[in-house]
Amino acid sequence: MADKDNDPASAWQAMLGEMSKGFTTLANQAMATPEIAKAVGQVSGATAEAQKQFGTMVEHYLAGLNLPTRAQMDDFEARLAAIEAKLDRLVAAVEQGAAGASATKPPRAK
Repeated sequence: MADKDNDPASAWQAMLGEMSKGFTTLANQAMATPEIAKAVGQVSGATAEAQKQFGTMVEHYLAGLNLPTRAQMDDFEARLAAIEAKLDRLVAAVEQGAAGASATKPPRAK
């Protein structure tokens, strides 16, 4: 087994860990200043608005192509799953009824 002091992977992991701690400390210090926190909040808000507008644009584009949106496909999937569950229950009831009916029928006379 390799010695931990001479293992390059171990040294690499230690270096990455220290770098990560340094970046986290730097980010926390930066976010403590009101200006940077405000700028990050504005960027986040702008990103959310852009994402919303992009989603609306894609919905209109798909509607123009007569294709379903993700929400419509999710609704379709849920409805299909409900139909399959009902069908499974019906098949089980029919099989149970057929098994019960054949067990209770008297034998035919020849």
